Amino acid sequence: MTRVAVTGLGVVSPLGNTVADFWDGLVAGRSGVTRLQGESGEGLAQIGGAVHNFHPESVLGKAPRRMDRFCQFAVVAAHQAIEDAGLRLGGERPERIGVYIGSGIGGIHTLLENHQALLARGPRRVSPTMVPMMIPNMAAAQVSIHFGLKGPCLAPVTACATGNNAIGEAFRLLQRGQADVVLAGGTEAAMTDLTYAAFANAKVLSPHTDQPARASRPFDATRDGFVVAEGAGVVALETWEHAQRRGASIRAEIIGYGTSADAYHMVATDPEGAGAAAAMGAALHDARVSADAVQYISAHATATPMGDLSETRGIKLAFGSHAGHLAISANKSMIGHAFGAAGGIAAVALVKTLEAGTVPPTINLDHPDPACDLDYVPRLARQVPVQIGLSNAFGFGGHNAVLVLKRV
Repeated sequence: MTRVAVTGLGVVSPLGNTVADFWDGLVAGRSGVTRLQGESGEGLAQIGGAVHNFHPESVLGKAPRRMDRFCQFAVVAAHQAIEDAGLRLGGERPERIGVYIGSGIGGIHTLLENHQALLARGPRRVSPTMVPMMIPNMAAAQVSIHFGLKGPCLAPVTACATGNNAIGEAFRLLQRGQADVVLAGGTEAAMTDLTYAAFANAKVLSPHTDQPARASRPFDATRDGFVVAEGAGVVALETWEHAQRRGASIRAEIIGYGTSADAYHMVATDPEGAGAAAAMGAALHDARVSADAVQYISAHATATPMGDLSETRGIKLAFGSHAGHLAISANKSMIGHAFGAAGGIAAVALVKTLEAGTVPPTINLDHPDPACDLDYVPRLARQVPVQIGLSNAFGFGGHNAVLVLKRV
């Protein structure tokens, strides 16, 4: 099948709204989790990985007025990816350029604002644009509309596996030759009181808000839940032939994609990691590489007690004796959990890891959990000549999606 190249990167994140700022923050081990100001009248949203200094009008003009925040993130990240790839859209066939960008939650800000208007001022005050602003497919649609892209347009919704599923399905589309270029990834903007209340009551949020930068502690013995974050990550993917024909700089190659379902629980992961292992195994098989050819895994690692343990067990199942030789790190230790955007953001970081030969650290890993006994690159970045790396993403409902990327 056709080879697939990564030619452009775009990101909006708690560590910065350019790829350079985001990557510098990851490598430095800087936390983007901060105390929030004015986010919650009830005091629920006290800390989070919020996006700061975000000015979408510089790209979108007046269009942000008709977009929920999650859509704004997506269009800005897509714009960065297009620019980074050097794509000249006027010289391309728009029906051959697709958009595969998903969101786990969608426009919850728009939904809540209009619900409040309904209760306070009656049905006539509900915006006629509420539905097209809030539905999760609208991020992909807005990117398509803004840039005039008329190829296949898809918006996977698989909770926290969304970004990886979007990129993986775009990879499949390109392999089949059904598009020349696809902008793919995930986006999320769900930092609301309702979100915090629901996750807190589900006992998956870290209750420790006194030190925001230390609240997200993947694989640590004291970990007690994730930190809510927001952002977007988008990659420009192309068929190898199309990228070469236009003289593009190829940043990495996607070589494998695997998915599975835990079929276990609405929220909890399979405690033995069997579903995660199946997705990793499927991705390796798809890539036609052996387990011992992999040097690095970008872990899903949300810092929940069972989630991190089951991922560790899944890695051991999938990689056997080679598991102990892998470098593994968790960028959620620095940016928190951006749900549907997590896979897209992680894909950007993995491409940078392949290019730079630098593995970002897992910060706040000060008390290693004896049950999580792999090499999680604690505290400090490490130089590792990564040739092949995996990115894991697992979502509520038991959705598992894994990508395999190769250094060029």
